[in-house]
Amino acid sequence: MDQTKTKGYKKIKQWLKANGRKPFKFQEDAWQYYLNGYSGLVNAPTGFGKTFSLFLAVAIEALNASEINNKKAKDRLQLIWITPLRSLAKDIGRAMGETLLELELDWHVGVRNGDTSQAEKAQQKKSMPEILLITPESLHLLLAQKGSSTLFKNLKCIVADEWHELLGSKRGVLVELAVSRIKGLQKLEKNQFLRVWGISATIGNIDQALDVLEPNLSANRIIIKADLEKKIIIKSILPDDIETLPWAGHLGLKLAYKLLPIIEKSKTTLIFINTRGQSEMWYQHLLNIEPELAGRIAIHHGSIDFELRNWIEDALHTGQLKAVIATSSLDLGVDFKPVDTVVQVGSPKGVARFLQRAGRSGHSPNETSKIYFLPTHALELVEAAAIKEAAKMNNIESREPFIMVFDTLIQYLVTLAIGDGFNDKIIYEEIKNTHAFNLILPEEWTWVMQFITSGGDSLSAYNEFKKVTKDDEDGPWKVKSRQLAMRHRLHIGTIVSDAMLKVKFLSGGYIGMVEEYFVTRLKAGDNFRLAGRVLEFIQVKEMTVVVRVSKQKNAISPSWNGGRLPLSSNLGSVLRKKYNEALDQNHQDEELDSVYPLFLLQEKRSHVPRNDELLIELINTKEGFHLFAYPFEGRLVHEVLAALVAYRLSKLLPISFSIAMNDYGFELLSETEIPMDESIAYEVFSPKNLTEDITLSINSTEMARRKFRDIACISGLVFQGYPGKYVANKHLQSSAGLFFNVFSDYDKHNLLLRQAYDEVFYQQLEEPRLAAALDRIQNGAIIITNPVSFTPLSFPIKVDSMRENMSSEELEQRIARMKAESEKFN
Repeated sequence: MDQTKTKGYKKIKQWLKANGRKPFKFQEDAWQYYLNGYSGLVNAPTGFGKTFSLFLAVAIEALNASEINNKKAKDRLQLIWITPLRSLAKDIGRAMGETLLELELDWHVGVRNGDTSQAEKAQQKKSMPEILLITPESLHLLLAQKGSSTLFKNLKCIVADEWHELLGSKRGVLVELAVSRIKGLQKLEKNQFLRVWGISATIGNIDQALDVLEPNLSANRIIIKADLEKKIIIKSILPDDIETLPWAGHLGLKLAYKLLPIIEKSKTTLIFINTRGQSEMWYQHLLNIEPELAGRIAIHHGSIDFELRNWIEDALHTGQLKAVIATSSLDLGVDFKPVDTVVQVGSPKGVARFLQRAGRSGHSPNETSKIYFLPTHALELVEAAAIKEAAKMNNIESREPFIMVFDTLIQYLVTLAIGDGFNDKIIYEEIKNTHAFNLILPEEWTWVMQFITSGGDSLSAYNEFKKVTKDDEDGPWKVKSRQLAMRHRLHIGTIVSDAMLKVKFLSGGYIGMVEEYFVTRLKAGDNFRLAGRVLEFIQVKEMTVVVRVSKQKNAISPSWNGGRLPLSSNLGSVLRKKYNEALDQNHQDEELDSVYPLFLLQEKRSHVPRNDELLIELINTKEGFHLFAYPFEGRLVHEVLAALVAYRLSKLLPISFSIAMNDYGFELLSETEIPMDESIAYEVFSPKNLTEDITLSINSTEMARRKFRDIACISGLVFQGYPGKYVANKHLQSSAGLFFNVFSDYDKHNLLLRQAYDEVFYQQLEEPRLAAALDRIQNGAIIITNPVSFTPLSFPIKVDSMRENMSSEELEQRIARMKAESEKFN
């Protein structure tokens, strides 16, 4: 059916024309396919109007309808828009509201997430808006409400915004399960018009992304790819002098002064820092070197109180702020028109993340995104060159979807049971039609049902695990206990963080949150940074951290968990290629020119590894015998690979090692000389017997035990506590550990136990990526050198290994001595 002749379509075109715009082809394609009943995925560069490609499709359909306001208050919901970030929902909601007003479409836009007030949620319960912007967790909270079955009666569309961000996580599974239930409810109403769409700018496995979102292959499905290219200028901030023995972290702040003219000449600059702790340090440092930024610079991350975050986001829109330091809290989709420049401090470790952040500037079709890369150590300049090339080649990472995550399935079933209840036969068919659980076996489903109704084989003696019951054979499965229902609602979701404590001024007013384990290290009078302020710790009262503003300038930054990002395999591959070019100088990369002296020294002392080579350095110092190896596969892979190589070497000769690693390589340090030649190297870096040797080389049971803590929280085995009375992390770990032991001893076929080991091997240890790396090494050359002192490649790993045991001052003194000793051999 040709939609271009409908009144809704014409009105949208007139509205766009009045605003001096016309639709892109991909937007018109999306409108056409949507109105013809298709589900699908829109893939277009940042800033080209992906939101309007689907939001306006739903609006056209509404404008075409002869009667718009004939629905009951509870039946009004037309569009569910799922967002991964709260800031994204607020920004999209504002844009949608303004558009509806101009189109004279009498619809309301509501937002529902962790920042939504109880009063607004209560209003939504009485009367849903036509458009609801919601997080995956809040969507499941809706399903947990009594009477929720009727909310989706007239729902036309579900959109998963920034689908790539959700896809490779259990949050994506939450979306899959919610969509499967809403489809099931509409089937009961004999409504078959629900369409499911995803939006993504940066994703490698786009076909699979659609299969996860709409797994029904017989449905009308389409991938709409925009034939557009976003102009991006990537510029590195180069140090005046390059260190030939670099070490991680210190260079960034030394280059901070070079940001000042960039900030000054830009309207607004977003400065992305990878961790919350580092962002606090950068905020303070920029104010120290340029006091005139006071009042014109702000800091934004997930642990800052939401009222302050809201103010910062509003100030960004109006152009009040000259610069904002942010973490991933402002990564996605947010359209701040005054932002014309982005700075990435330190490597983003992935191409997609870098492009997402670049897209926060010049967030309009005809504008150019501008991003500066500021390295935190010299070798990151090679990463900058690799990112530039990968971005040019559109070499973007895939996001592997999660499957068979039984903790998430168990939580989902209890969620349904505290809402309107469920029929197990119907739900089994629904979840079998999801990508996440299409391989589930009947006996696994039986186990899951036994687990939520009786606690399974090992917990059946305890009434607290008999959560879900039904009154008669044909009735729905429900949770009868009001206390259990309340406890479950408090912790719906798959993000398990340590207990967070609110931080409040003694004089009143909240400033943000810090993790409990950090607070336990503070004593009265200690100073720490939060939301860009230096605060003096007074006490913890009623699970709230009480502080006052401190006059001190020096303070510690909270080290929130989730710190270092791992290097992606895509970036690692391009990085190895860039090492080929560093000495040949057959390139156009100013970054490689800058680090040329570093590579000259590396070649002089050892060797610069080429794309098809693994370099091993054997160095003897007063400390002992060092083996450094450089696969360039990222910290997580190197952690396992180091343990694997250490185990295989110890089989040749009784020897013990300490281990250190970074994204480029790893170190084994021993008091005994390490046996190594070419034949031994190929043997210890072999993919043969990989799974068996990994199991023997690492304490997989202990790693699974740690993974099980999150699984136990998500599945509701352990209760994380009430707001303001969270259970301490050590107690959570202890409780989860107890269940782990019981299942290991008496319930070997427990699916949650199996999941813990699967997560260790496939997510934490990245066994498939490790196997691919070892295959590459076997088919390439292994180069073994014997440098007389540390090399530019080995030095950062050595520094990393010392960092945890030394204060900053001690570390810098030790590094200075090591550099001085090293220079004797130049």
